[in-house]
Amino acid sequence: MLTITSIFIPTSATHSNPQTLPVLFTIHGGGFVIGSPPDNDEWNRTYSNQHNTLVIALNYHKAPASPFPGAIHDLEALLLAILSSPAKSLPPHITLDTSRVALAGFSAGGNLALSLSQQLSSPSYPLNNLNITIKAVVPIYPVIDFTVPLPIKASTRRYKPSLGGFRAKETDYLLTFATMFDWAYFSAGQSLRDPLLCPVFAEEEKLPDNIFVIGCEMDLLCHEAWRFASRLGGREVPGWDEKVGREDVSPRGELVLEGDEKFAWEVVKDADGGKQKRVRWLLVPDAVHAFDQDLSLLAGGDNEVIEDAKIKAGKVIGIIGEWLGNGAFK
Repeated sequence: MLTITSIFIPTSATHSNPQTLPVLFTIHGGGFVIGSPPDNDEWNRTYSNQHNTLVIALNYHKAPASPFPGAIHDLEALLLAILSSPAKSLPPHITLDTSRVALAGFSAGGNLALSLSQQLSSPSYPLNNLNITIKAVVPIYPVIDFTVPLPIKASTRRYKPSLGGFRAKETDYLLTFATMFDWAYFSAGQSLRDPLLCPVFAEEEKLPDNIFVIGCEMDLLCHEAWRFASRLGGREVPGWDEKVGREDVSPRGELVLEGDEKFAWEVVKDADGGKQKRVRWLLVPDAVHAFDQDLSLLAGGDNEVIEDAKIKAGKVIGIIGEWLGNGAFK
């Protein structure tokens, strides 16, 4: 039986201080094959307390036992169950604010968050009868496009030997797993242009009005995320011969938020009905895939990459919360 395994209630919400809270649903990564919601416990807990938000980590059956689109249907069922009857899932002092709902996902979870948000856009979807909409989606270092060969993807990221340690490697560590993950998730003959599999082909109208794409400079998945954000933002889409980021190494823990549009920008566009659509891009410098997760096993004793990533992860959590609170949730 598939269940939610993690619900994070901010410490400010107590029985003596009941609250109505916005909700962020998060979807873990793992190439659609491994992983579980507790992988993101530290991230979810930090976000919940920092932004006074209910965070609910969703689970899904894994490939190859449950290949595409099984995970999407699992997530859809859980989301509908929670939003249609929140009182069954939450303690009595917590009320879920269904006018402020967002999705976020990590890696494969970013792909699933984008796929799930397309499903929810259908006029016949049950949430529409409840007047509930997903206000925003935040794909974090997502896999966006399976049509591009892995060697091409690997050639587009930055390699910085001067960083030393784990980040000085000449080969992206995802190459070790990516082919197996792809084999497990979708069958031979599957159309790679299905927008539920490859969100790069998604119609803009089927995505939430607020989209915040986050990439890592030292990640073979970064370029496709950059292209995706650029297209949605109406900006020039970078070619596959253009590398992400820059050669320079950034100071420890620092993000590039101004002065270089390879790293950060936001587009606000007018839409039908007086609404606005927001697309934001953020590239985390000198960061590897899954920089905001526990890197201790992956990076071994490289304390420099762990410390740098921890500082940047904290800053990114702050930026996401401010973006949702001051934009999508207003």
